Amino acid sequence: MADNLVIIGAGQAGFALAAKLRSLGDTRPITMLGSEPVAPYQRPPLSKKYLLGEMTFERLLFRPAEWYSENNVDLRLSTPVEEIDRQAQAVRLFDGTTIDYGHLVFATGATPRRLPSAIGGDLASVYTVRDKADADALSAEMKAGRRLLIVGGGYIGLEAAAVARKLGLDVVLIEMADRILARVAAKETADSIRAIHQAEGVDIREKTGLVRLIGNDGQVVAAELSDGSTVDADLVVVGIGVQANDLLAAKAGLETMNGIVVDDFARTGDPLIFAAGDCAVQVWKGERVRLESVQNAVDQAEAIAALLVGGTEPYRPKPWFWSDQYDVKLQIAGFNLGYDETIVRAGSRAGSSSVWYFREGIFVAVDAINDAKAYVTGKKLLETGAAVDRALLRDQNADVKQLLA
Repeated sequence: MADNLVIIGAGQAGFALAAKLRSLGDTRPITMLGSEPVAPYQRPPLSKKYLLGEMTFERLLFRPAEWYSENNVDLRLSTPVEEIDRQAQAVRLFDGTTIDYGHLVFATGATPRRLPSAIGGDLASVYTVRDKADADALSAEMKAGRRLLIVGGGYIGLEAAAVARKLGLDVVLIEMADRILARVAAKETADSIRAIHQAEGVDIREKTGLVRLIGNDGQVVAAELSDGSTVDADLVVVGIGVQANDLLAAKAGLETMNGIVVDDFARTGDPLIFAAGDCAVQVWKGERVRLESVQNAVDQAEAIAALLVGGTEPYRPKPWFWSDQYDVKLQIAGFNLGYDETIVRAGSRAGSSSVWYFREGIFVAVDAINDAKAYVTGKKLLETGAAVDRALLRDQNADVKQLLA
C-alpha cells in the first residue's frame, strides 16, 4: 500500500502538517478532509478583526486554492468522515466511498459547548463562535445599541465583549465561578482584565449563572439569572468551553478522554495513527492535558511531519498564547497548571504589568499585560529551563532582563 497520508481536519493543525511535509521535501500523496465548505484559514481573527470588519476572509486563508493542487494535496471540502477501519487502513466517508491510508492524522479540533435546549439554547440569536459560518451569522447581528448577553468569563467571552463594545453594543457578561478567568489565570490577571472591561462599560457579573433564556416566537429576548435578576438580550454569545472532537477515534477503538490520547510522539495506541492540536490529549509534566492554542496545533503537527520523514525526536510542548482585547495585548508564555505561588510586577509604562507563576519554586508561566519585555524574558527563561531568582523578581526596581544574566 502506498503511504498515502490522510488528514481528518482542515484547520490549523491539518494545514501545518501538510505544509511542513512539503517543505521537508516529502512527496507522498496527502488527502485532507475538511468539514467546512472553505479552504483552511486562521481561526483566531474570526472573533476579533474579522468580526470587526477590519480583515477580509481572503486574508485569513493560509494559502490560495492553487497551492493544494500544486503541492499534490487532495483537499476535499464539506467532506465529513463516517468511520475509520483500522484493520483495512481505510477511511469511510458518508457517501460510502473509502480512502486507503498508510498513516492517518486526526486534526479534528474541538466544538464549543452549547446551552441545553431545555434552558433556551436552541432559540434564535444564541451563538457560539468557532468557524466562519458562526462569525458571519454573528456579524449580521452585532449592531450598535443592541443588547448582548455573554455567558462565560473566559477568553472567548471576554474577547467577544471587547468586540461588541467597540461596535457600540450594550454588554452584560455573566460568569458562574467566583471570578472571570478562574480556570486559566491568577486572580491578579483577572483583576486587571476585569478593570479594563468595566472601564469600557461592560457589566460583569461574577458568581452569576444562567437559569434560562426567555424567548418570544423562537427568538431570544431576555435571560433569567441566578441572582434573581432578568436582563433583556437581543442576542447571546456562549463561551463555556469546548468538547474535543474525538468521537471518530473512540468509535475506532482508540483511547479518548475529552480528546484523543497520544504519547510523546503524538501517536495514538495505533502506531499508524496520530493526533494533533485541540483534539489531542498529551502528557504535560506528568499530567494529561489538552493545549488549546494555535502554537500547539502548529508545533505538534510539525513534530508529526518530522517523524514521518524519519525523525526520532519526541514532541516537547513550549506553550504560548495570546488574547487581544481593546488596545490590550495579553501574552502568556508557559502553562500555569498546578501553580502555588505568583509574583506580580508593574510594567515600565502605565497599564502594563506581569504575573509570574511558580510551582514548588519552579517558574512555569508568565502573563504579560501590555508588557512585551516581561513576556519575551519569561519565554526565554522557560525555553532554557533556567532557575528564576524570585528575590530579584520581587524587586520592583530591578530590570526583569537581569533574570537572563
